This record gives sequence, C-alpha cells and structure tokens, in this order.
Amino acid sequence: MTLLAIDIGNTRLKWAQYAVLAAGAEPLAHGAVFLETIDQLADAGGAWAALMPPCEMLGCCVASDSVRHRVEEQLELWEVAPRWVVSSTAEAGVVNGYDHPLRLGSDRWVALIGARARLLAAGKRAPVLVVMVGTAVTVDALDADGRFLGGLILPGHGIMLKALEAGTAGLRVPTGEVSDFPTNTSDALTSGGTYAITGAIERMHRQLQRQCGEAAPRCIVTGGAGWKVAPSLQLDYELVDTLIFDGLLTIAAARQR
Repeated sequence: MTLLAIDIGNTRLKWAQYAVLAAGAEPLAHGAVFLETIDQLADAGGAWAALMPPCEMLGCCVASDSVRHRVEEQLELWEVAPRWVVSSTAEAGVVNGYDHPLRLGSDRWVALIGARARLLAAGKRAPVLVVMVGTAVTVDALDADGRFLGGLILPGHGIMLKALEAGTAGLRVPTGEVSDFPTNTSDALTSGGTYAITGAIERMHRQLQRQCGEAAPRCIVTGGAGWKVAPSLQLDYELVDTLIFDGLLTIAAARQR
C-alpha cells in the first residue's frame, strides 16, 4: 500500500509518496513545483511519470478550485480517486474549537493534527503552538488534550512589503537583514516584518501557557518561509518542514482503523 500525499499552497505544490502511514515516516519519493508548472507533473519526464502507482491519494488544498482541478487532471495518470481533507469538528484525536469548524483552513487543520501526532509519537503530552509561515502566517494553539483553542492569521513578509510599497513612497528597496537596531531602510523593513511575526508568535505562546497552566508549550514552526523567521524567535521551537504531510499520514491511518 502506498499513499501519495499532496499539499497545495498559494505558491507551490508539494508532494510525497509513503509506504508507512505514520507521522515522521520517510517518503519513498518527494518533490515540489510552483503552481504554474503543475500541468507538467504527469508528462513524460515529469515528476510523477516514474512514480510507483499509488494505492491512495490524500491532499490538502488552500489554492483555488481551478488549481485543484488541474491537479486532479494530472492524477488521471493512475487509477486513484482524489481525496481532499476538509476541516471537521474532530478527527484523528484533535477537536476543532473554531466557531464554525468547516471554515477553518484545511492546511491549519491538517498541521494541527500533524503536530499532535508528532508529540504523541515522541511520548509527550503538552500544549503546542503550531506556526505556519508562508504567503500568510498562522499561529494556532492546541491544548494538551488535543483541543484547538483558536489562532491568529497575519500577512507574511511579502504581503507586508507589497502593502508598504503600495501605500508609501520611496520604499522600493532590496530585502535587508534582521537587526536589533536597523540603520538603513532595507534592514528596517526586513526587521519590522520579522518582529511583527515573531511578536505575534511569542504573545500567543504566553497566552497559551496562561490558558493551560502547564509547563511552557511546545512550538512547532513550518511553511516555506519558516526557516527565515524561526531564528528570531525568543523561545524554543522545532522547525518541521513536513508537518502537513505528518497530518495527512495521521488522517489516512485513522481513517483505515
């Protein structure tokens, strides 16, 4: 049995094929492409052309319906039915505390499930803050019992810079470095964006600890730009590139039970 796991974001599609349905499993093959090139995945010489035909497919998509349909056309390479995760009230040990559970982004939902699965696999039971840094940034709180308490959504670096360029004259400058006391505009922009994101993360971390009344919550950072932001955090964190895949594997395993 092999599973093809697919994570479609706002910029890229990431995929991985697994023979073991467990968080942290090593993929048989994996890759990533920009959305502009997904129509070539199943072509001769494409990333999927040489893959072993998967028995199942499970995906998470936050892009448009048209992008999802394009991916489904590529999946016609095999006789496999596309299945996409939709947020629900509860799944795989996680309870959704959103006011309207179905409106929670599927990527946030899958990441929460992946984060809890990683902690349990390591024999740990603790609150966890799940941070995804990409086009947008989400900061979601999960208590030790697996209940999603709520979270933040804020713009990523790119959106922040575009907003400043659009609304302020003279700020079209190259990306700079993160600095405690920036002395040029490039560094000021990069530092400002980074501290806006890390400040939100650190505040939510404190709130989660007050809410749960336990030891300091774990913090897991993921997303395409996670590696840029995480080093500026003033708290312990774990950087996990495969968190969405961990969630998809956990969901697939739970649905087979």
